[in-house]
Parts: sequence; C-alpha cells; structure tokens
Amino acid sequence: MNVPKLSLEKPHFPVMLKEVIKVCTPENGGSFIDCTFGGGGYSKELLKFSNTKVIALDRDKVVIEKAKKIENKYLNRFSFYHEKFSNLDKVVKKDEKVDAIIFDLGVSTFQLSDMSRGFSFKSKEKIDMNMGLSSISAENVLNNLDERNLKLIIKIFGDESEANKIVKNIIKARKIKRITKVFELVEIIEKSKKKNYKKKINVCTKTFQALRIFVNQETTELIEGIIKATKVIKTGGKIIIVSFHSIEDKIVKFYFTNHSQNKSKSSRYFPDEEKNDTILFENYKNRLLTPSKEEIELNPPSRSAKLRFATRNDKNFIHSDEIKIKFKKYLDLESHNA
Repeated sequence: MNVPKLSLEKPHFPVMLKEVIKVCTPENGGSFIDCTFGGGGYSKELLKFSNTKVIALDRDKVVIEKAKKIENKYLNRFSFYHEKFSNLDKVVKKDEKVDAIIFDLGVSTFQLSDMSRGFSFKSKEKIDMNMGLSSISAENVLNNLDERNLKLIIKIFGDESEANKIVKNIIKARKIKRITKVFELVEIIEKSKKKNYKKKINVCTKTFQALRIFVNQETTELIEGIIKATKVIKTGGKIIIVSFHSIEDKIVKFYFTNHSQNKSKSSRYFPDEEKNDTILFENYKNRLLTPSKEEIELNPPSRSAKLRFATRNDKNFIHSDEIKIKFKKYLDLESHNA
C-alpha cells in the first residue's frame, strides 16, 4: 500500500506552542507525552530542553518517517508509536513519571492540504477522511448508513440546521450512483442549502466536520484518551488539551471541572458519598487560553483554538463512567457501523 508523503511545502505551525510549553515547564526536565505528533512541533520544542524525554503517538502513518528522523537525532530521549491516543496507557511503562500530556485535537494542516485524503471540500479526489487506524471512510458512511443515523450525524456533530434536506438529497443521489468523490458531495450540499446563505464559513464546513468526526470516532477517542491520561499522569502533572470545536471543548471542560477539588455541585449521576473518590485534579479554575493576535495573523486556522489544562492531585485513580453517561448520545452515535 502506498503511503502519501507528508508535505513539507507549507510551514508547520504547532498551535499555541508558546502557551503549551509554558504550561509544561520543560526547563525543569521531565517526561512528556505528545498524543498527536503530527508535524512534530510540540515534540521538537520539548526536546530542545536538556533532561527531557518525549513519547509521541499518532494514528496517521504519514508521519512515521518524520518521527524516525527525530528518533535518530535524539536516540533514547524520543520514542514514537503509530497508535491512537485512546491506547496511550499501552505505551507508557508502569514506573514512568509523566510530567505533562498534550492533546492537539482535530484535523491537521497537512491532512487538509493533501487533496487525496478527502478532508478538504476543495478536493476532486475520493471522499475518504480517514485519519488512520479507522475501519471506515466517509464514502462508506455516505453510501451505506441509513437515513436516520446519517441525519443525526450531520445534525449533532456538524450542528447543521439543514441536515434533513442535505441527507434527503444524499439518499436520492446514491440511489442513482454511488457517491465517491468530494466534488459530488459538495454539489449535493450546495444544492441543499438556502440560496440566501451568507455565513462566513463555507456551506460545506459543517457536513464535512460531522463526517470526519464520525469516521474517526473523535468524541470516543477524546473521552477514552482523557481518562487514560488521568490514569498515567503523575501527581502534579498536567493534562493539556487544545480543542477546535464546541463538542470537544464541552467534553474537556466537563471532565476537568467535574473531577476537580473545587467542584461545587453534587453529581446528578452519582451519590454525594462517592464524590470524593472521583476528585482527580487540583482546584480547576476554568483556565481557558486562546491564541494571540500575532499567532492568528501568522496561522489563521488557529483562531478557533481553545487551550485548557488541569493538574493531577495525589488521589488514586478511580475510573468513573460519569463522562460517558453525560455524553452518551455522542458515543452511541459513533458506535453505529457504516
């Protein structure tokens, strides 16, 4: 199987790099996990500091060659795993003292710019959207999934108000001919949207986002990943998450707040006596960082980024299903197989 090459034509901008490094405090040395290696921006910056060690993961095989170059340069200080971050506990040794774990969520710039991947609505290629290690593609979803669940995917994951009309036209089109190319879906969406649509974003953005989230089970991955990160991080270690859309940020904010020592409200899912057992972070002050004006000018896609972080306390990890109950509709929807 041919592996597309990671494009180096466009510069790679790790989102909110300065803010991430400031929270990590690598000047003190330590062990770090980069859960979304991508172009290697966070990993390379952390390795510039002496006495640092980085474990990196990425589900996309395109980045493997780039990771090997860093492994060769830093020898015993850097290791890479072609793995989803929902399995990060499998690559961390039991005695590893992890100082910080970083997640940079969503689709990467090089994935968007590679037209063969089908993430961009500017592409004329196959409509794939598989970030790696996923069993389905957007083509499978569009042509095989039932009408009801297809509507739910686009409505819930894309927040698309005209999901019903878009899906009706998808169903009509696929009865005539299998939808295989990006431009075919673009034409269906443009035909479905109201002609007076004057939003700043492209009419296809929400539907494409919804399909990508479903194909890659992004909410399931995030929830599993954040739970595993809490399990392996050391006392005083930080979990740092950069998110790009409201569903991601909602999940992160809920998890950090709900398991914080300064949580004020009792759980609606668990009795009060169990509350102290699930407090896993020091006082969470709803820390929200956003990109600087300078960064947005240099890298416009960063404008929607939100960075939140929480510090692990000294309590033993006790798994709670509260977050899975809270976001059950997303998990159930992603469990449907196309």
